[in-house]
Amino acid sequence: MADKSSSKVSSRLAARRQEKMLEKKKETVTKEEKEETKPEKENGAEAAVNGATANEENGETKVEPMELPPFEIILGDRIDPFFFKFQFKNVEYSSGRNKTFLCYLVDQGSSNEGLLRGYLEDEHSGAHAEEAFFQQILPKYDPALNYTVTWYVSSSPCVACATKLVEILKERKTLRLSIFAARLFNWEEPEIQAGLKALAAAGCKLRAMKPLDFSYTWDTFVENEDQRFTPWEDCQENYEYYQEKLADILQ
Repeated sequence: MADKSSSKVSSRLAARRQEKMLEKKKETVTKEEKEETKPEKENGAEAAVNGATANEENGETKVEPMELPPFEIILGDRIDPFFFKFQFKNVEYSSGRNKTFLCYLVDQGSSNEGLLRGYLEDEHSGAHAEEAFFQQILPKYDPALNYTVTWYVSSSPCVACATKLVEILKERKTLRLSIFAARLFNWEEPEIQAGLKALAAAGCKLRAMKPLDFSYTWDTFVENEDQRFTPWEDCQENYEYYQEKLADILQ
């Protein structure tokens, strides 16, 4: 029994040694290939930018367009619960939260369109969510209708978005906009404060999101699988903090 056992161990060790030797050979070949192709990359920087690929048969170079990440506004009906809890968390420092989630309700009064509901986020997009809303969700305006637009946003508008929203509110006289923000974006910056003041002066209702707002947003815009919203620690305290800062800005 001992002889059989030792022979099995020996054969396993031999097999492992063979595998390691093969791996080393592969690594050596790969390194050599990289060293051979390195000068080509340095000399053909422009081709590399355009997505150049080498034709192995005749050595010619084919130029293909480089694939870029999608530039789009993501639209949807309900948000993933994980993204909601992370993006809408009303913490003071929003590290890693570099996009805006915007949940919207649109009542067009006597229009046959009914109540519009959904969300959008600005993913790799030139337009921010606030501006994209009026480009994709409500691009047309009928002065005969009374629009009531309510937003629940993960972060309050930046300077550029606030300026654009003021222009839209001045153009669309029968549109009423309310913005409830989980966090205030760079609220200490004078330009941001001026933008928020201009928004309020144009008739926009601004308020920090309360725990009840988070619960409503969870029920209305999140894939909650019938689970109830559980406020995170300091949710109420952080709301009071942001609301106090906003009140100071708008006074």
